[in-house]
Amino acid sequence: MVDVMAETLLQIKNLGLKFSAHENAPEILRDVTFSVEAGQTVALVGESGSGKSVTAMSVMQLLGSNANYTPASSILLRGEELMHKGETFMRTVRGSQIGMIFQEPLTALNPLHVIEKQIAEPLFLHKKMNKQQARARVLELLDLVGLSNLKERLGAYPHELSGGQRQRVMIAMALANEPDLLIADEPTTALDVTVQAQILALLQDLKEKLNMGLLLITHDLSIVESMADHVCVMEKGEIVEQNATAKIFKKPQHAYTKKLLSAQPKGEGVTLAPDAQMLLEAHDMKVYFPKDKDFFGRVTHWVKAVDGIDLQIKVGQTLGIVGESGSGKSTLGMALLRLVKSQGRVVFAGQDIADLPKGQRKALRADMQIVFQDPFGALSPRMSVGQIIAEGLKIHHPELNEDQRDVQVIQALALVQMDPQTRHRYPHEFSGGQRQRISIARALILRPKLIVLDEPTSALDVSVQAEIVDLLRDLQKDHDLSYIFISHDLRVVKALAHDIIVMKDGRVVENGPAREIFDAPKQPYTKALLSAALNLKVAA
Repeated sequence: MVDVMAETLLQIKNLGLKFSAHENAPEILRDVTFSVEAGQTVALVGESGSGKSVTAMSVMQLLGSNANYTPASSILLRGEELMHKGETFMRTVRGSQIGMIFQEPLTALNPLHVIEKQIAEPLFLHKKMNKQQARARVLELLDLVGLSNLKERLGAYPHELSGGQRQRVMIAMALANEPDLLIADEPTTALDVTVQAQILALLQDLKEKLNMGLLLITHDLSIVESMADHVCVMEKGEIVEQNATAKIFKKPQHAYTKKLLSAQPKGEGVTLAPDAQMLLEAHDMKVYFPKDKDFFGRVTHWVKAVDGIDLQIKVGQTLGIVGESGSGKSTLGMALLRLVKSQGRVVFAGQDIADLPKGQRKALRADMQIVFQDPFGALSPRMSVGQIIAEGLKIHHPELNEDQRDVQVIQALALVQMDPQTRHRYPHEFSGGQRQRISIARALILRPKLIVLDEPTSALDVSVQAEIVDLLRDLQKDHDLSYIFISHDLRVVKALAHDIIVMKDGRVVENGPAREIFDAPKQPYTKALLSAALNLKVAA
């Protein structure tokens, strides 16, 4: 509990925002008012596009020159006004007094700098540490965020890490200078469940130890319930309800709050036909990456990302692949689609595709699609949404004219609950959840036989998660689609998968029917995953 006499760290009053000076421009934020006390966790919850991240970016003064705030808008940090402060002043605040964990680590991390340099940067700027002091602090931070295995890879670049590892690097950067206020924008989105519990416990411990204020932005209500002292519910740019967490969850007042609390992925995978034909078989799949080389350039050590895995998928079946970050889940999915070099035999629809020439492999791409984990990194910023979704049609169905492609784009957007008019806009104009729906639409438009879904719901709020799960089930039922569903969110996996593979360090530690895995897991590692995922509690 927060001391009634606690100091107010952050106070936001009457925050209003438009991204245009035009009188009729839509209001992005409207009269947003709340505060964060020292030692308090305030959660901002709401669906994608509700204004949560824009509010956080306003606190950091990171929005562009087209941000037009209303005259009454006020953001106070320890009583000092931040609105319209110059960039020189804000640089002394960011990373020192206020730390921020951004939602999409791949786009927030510099692709040209190694992780040691990026974690150490705020230490050089604000603490004036020398290289030796900074390295010691970097190693300490890696331990804090559960990345001890990266101590020997300080020279790694962001693209060489898994999604969860990148997210933890960003958390280490935000915590480097032990800020007074930490803004965490979906801090556990890309994390597997066991690390999620560790990170949340770490944030809770640091908050109490440093008397730090925590502004938590998340769509995961189980995290909110276990961590937050106070909850602000946002819808369409305004706070529709705010109260103590216990009161919000026990007796919500606003209809929108009730909708959020009731939205969870439900049900189970569609009934699989008893005579379903085999669609994909993989035998002894291996993906090794070189780790160390000798003086002559010969590889002496390998990273065994995927190490001898067999699997089968039938028509209309969903295979769930679960495990911690770095376990090889995504690499296995990429290998099955022949997107990374691998060893082993892959048979798709009766055809051995392991050594298929590139020209012949292209013809299979319409039948084998993928939805990537990071939607912003997967969507071209130079193409409109309509062009992105229609790109596959231009390659695989060149007989269609522009109007015919446009009709199919509209249908695909409707399938993922998006306004067809959005096809004329660009990816940067959408929230993270909306971008992920665009990625799903791009995969669906070719009506493939198999879709690899790599964390497809990780960036989505809970109500949209439930909608996407229902949508995927309906599509599977109507079109006999097969899915490889890669995820750390076992609640979503439970609602979709027929069978599950549990991976650790590139190997399968347990596999079998989903119901058996969830009801009676045999391996300690599987039991730990299920415990962390389905009974997430953060120690006080």
